[in-house]
Formats: sequence, structure tokens, C-alpha cells
Amino acid sequence: MSTASLTSVFVRLKLSLLRNGLRQSSGRRAAFIVSMVLVLLFAALQLLGLFLLRDNEHAMSLVVLLTALLALGWAVLPLFFPSGDETLDPTRLVMLPLRPGPLVASLLVASLVGIGPLFTLCMVVGSAVALSHGAVALLVSIVAVPLTLLVCLALARTVAAANIRLLTSRRGRDLAVLSGLVIAVGIQFVNFGVQRLGDAGGLAALDPAAAIVRWVPPASAIGAVDSASDGAYGTALAQLALSALALVLLLRAWRRSLTKLMTTPDGSTLAAASEPTRGPSSAGRLHGLLPEGRTGTVMQRGFTYIWRDPKTKGAWVSSLAIGLIVPIFNALQGTGSIYFACFAAGMLGIMMYNQFGQDTSAFWMVAMTISSTRDAYEELRARALAMLVITLPYMTLVSVLTAAVLGRWHDLPEVLGLSFALLGAMLATGAVSSARFPYSIPQDSAYKNVAPGQGGLAWLSILGGMVMAALLCAPVIVLTVLLNASAGSGTQWLLLPVGAAYGALITWAGLRIAAPQTARRLPEILTAVSKG
Repeated sequence: MSTASLTSVFVRLKLSLLRNGLRQSSGRRAAFIVSMVLVLLFAALQLLGLFLLRDNEHAMSLVVLLTALLALGWAVLPLFFPSGDETLDPTRLVMLPLRPGPLVASLLVASLVGIGPLFTLCMVVGSAVALSHGAVALLVSIVAVPLTLLVCLALARTVAAANIRLLTSRRGRDLAVLSGLVIAVGIQFVNFGVQRLGDAGGLAALDPAAAIVRWVPPASAIGAVDSASDGAYGTALAQLALSALALVLLLRAWRRSLTKLMTTPDGSTLAAASEPTRGPSSAGRLHGLLPEGRTGTVMQRGFTYIWRDPKTKGAWVSSLAIGLIVPIFNALQGTGSIYFACFAAGMLGIMMYNQFGQDTSAFWMVAMTISSTRDAYEELRARALAMLVITLPYMTLVSVLTAAVLGRWHDLPEVLGLSFALLGAMLATGAVSSARFPYSIPQDSAYKNVAPGQGGLAWLSILGGMVMAALLCAPVIVLTVLLNASAGSGTQWLLLPVGAAYGALITWAGLRIAAPQTARRLPEILTAVSKG
């Protein structure tokens, strides 16, 4: 089969995969349409903004760095969204009589189909227009735009082919679940960088970095447009050559990876079978440190979920990271408050909600061990204790770091007291919510955290519980306001023991209320958590 005919087959295959995926459900079609509209709207706004930069003397610095960030996004995209494009996995073609050369060319052309390439094309076109001045620069743009786009696509394909064994394993699914964390962290860094730009004098602060990045492919192709506009034709040619060389090297690396994948058997199973028997696992060593009976067993199960279950691990890591990023970044920007440290308690307290959903259909084994209200109370108490082992030291750490950045050590006891009270209120409402509003967590999708038809139930559980937790914290909040209103009283330190005691009391009360409901509603809970 010729390269041209093979390319047309792969393009039709890509379109068929897209079309068949949209036929699976109306929800998926709606999500695709909404995402398409949002991406096109954002791309149009970006194009307009880049057009307005056309006569700005620092336009080159901005668009070159934007191109570099765009290429970086394409490089990490396959690592966090391996299932976003079925054609990223070339091992599915291993049984077909295809040569690496035509296969690389066909897959590269097929990569042009999709929302991501369309958005990239709009960004690159806008960047070229912002820098293009003169006929020569226009000719350079005609070469630079497709060259930049192809380098981005080849970079994504090369990274995917080199790491496909990882991406199709359990560790790869863990990476996919953690993609939300990367997005959240990236947004915080972008926000921090934009504010710093305003403090440093605007786009002029980007000039030193852009002077280097303009020689790094594929940003060098966009930099060539600026060089041609300035009459530096030799420099423009050199920058285009750098991007072209990068494309050739990426295609060669991609071809080698394809050849290796197509000819090397996956010996992971044999390797695992030949490994010698290991010593006691970390879970076994941890069990010796936990209490005896049901409490220790339930706590160990909770820690095992956190360590091995991708959904649970992703939720915990995201909550831990965001709970630290929000107060610390706001403090570093000079716009934060010491009370932002309570955000960590809120993020971690949410983990108490829908405790039985992470068990999925295996909850029947838990239900078999609960025959009384006392058993249900011990089950819920052990789950709360497992959370406290992580949350208490972590909240203390976040509060200490926030106080250190802001230099407000005298407010540390007050913030810790508020955090302990808030955590206790969320543990209490989370236990009741887990019994009254359980829902299923799908295990066959890295991006769906609620089974179809249970979205409203999940929102009611979380939002209702958070509102109730805030109301339960009202006494401690009122006490905080009264003590701060008494200027110079020096009694704010009382909030630490009061908040800790109140949090412990409200947690105990919530577990007591949730225990009989859990014992009575075991069949309903099992039905609700088994739908995913």
C-alpha cells in the first residue's frame, strides 16, 4: 500500500473513531460540542489578542514564549491523557503488515484531525500575523506555521510512542488521574506569573527569556518571522533550519520507537513471574502499628486504597497539593490571608464524603461485617481515624508555612483552632452524607467520578455537607470574631484548645448520628455504590 493511500485510511480511521465515540451517549456528544465551542471561542479571543499585538515592540517576546508553552503542552499531553486519542497507541497495529516509514507519515497526517491541532493552528497563525511585517516575513510565515504545527504533533507522538508501555499500565492510569492536579498547579503558576509581570513592568520583563527561547524549536520558527521582519534573513533561515532539524530528529526517534514496539514482545508478565518472593510488604509492616480489631483492619484498608487505587490516590494527591498551593501562593503574592490556611482543612475534609463509594460493589464484604449500630460506628470511626492520621499533621504544616510566609506567628494558634473545628465539622457531615447519599465511582473511566444518573446526588452530598459544616463551625467563628474585636486582649490563643475540643466533639456526634443510619441502610448503600 502506498503512503498516500495509507494516509487516507488513517485519516478515515481517525474520523470514524471520533464519530463512533460520539454515538456512544448523548452526554458525550454534549460534552464534545461544549468543548468545541469553548475551544473555538477561546481561540478566537486569542487570535484577536495576537492581532492587537501586531505593532507592540514586545510582541515577539510574548508570542515566542507562548509557542514554547504550547509545545510543552503537546509534550506532556500524552502522559496525562493517554486515552484521549486511541491512535496514540501504535501497539494496536502490531498485527498489520505496515512499514515504519509510511506508518509515521500516515499517523502524523492523521494527527491533524482534532480540536487540539485546530487550536494550535489558530495560535500559531495569530503569532505569525503579530510578527509578520513585509513580503519576506509573509513568505517565512507560510513555512513557519505548518512547521511549528508539525513539530508539536511529532513531539506528542514521539513522547507517546516512547512511553506507551507506561501509559497502558496501572502507573499510566495514575498519571491520567493526576492530570487535574497538573492543571490546577499550572493555573496557579500562570496566575503568579501574570501578577509578577505586572509588578515587573509588563511585557518588557519577558525579553531576556524570549531572547533564548527564540532559538529553541519550534519557537525558533516563529522567531524566524520576527527576524525576517527586521531584515535579518540569515538569522531567519537559521531559525527555520533549527525547527526543521528538530522535526527530522523527532520523526527518526518516533520511527525507532515504532520499530521497537512492533518487533519486541511485551515480557512484563514473564518478568514479574520470575521475580523472587519479596519480604513483608509495606502494608504488612504498617498493620503492626495500627490498633487491634476492626479499627486497625479498616484503617489499613483505607491506606491501601490511598496507595493503590488510582481514583483515591488522585483525589488525595490533588487535595493535598491544592490545599497547600492556594494559601502559600496567595501569601507569596502579598494578597493572602492567614485564614487561607483553613482551605487545607476544607479540601481534606471533602475526602470523608461518600466513604462507601470507593468500595464500589465490593462493599458487600463490608456490609457482611456490620450487624449492629456498634459495628457501623466502629467502621465509620476507623475511616475517620485513617483520615486524621494524614490530615492533622498536614493541616498543621500548611498553617505553619502560611504563618511563616506572612510573618504572622501570633495568629497561628487561632488558625489551627479554626482548622481543627472545620475538619471536625466536615468529618461529621461527611459520615452522615456517606450514609444518606452514597453514589458510585466508575472504575472504567479516569475522568468520571460519578456514575450516570447520580450527578445530582453527588452535588447534594458534597455541597449540602459543606454548607452544614460551615453552619456547625459558626460557634467557633463567632468566638474568633469576638476575641479579635477585643483588641489587645491576648486571648486568641484560647481558640486552639477550644477549636480542637469542638472539632473532636462534633466528629463524635456526627459518627453517632451516622452509625444507626448506616446499619439500617446497608442494602440501599450497596445498590447505590454498585452502579459504576
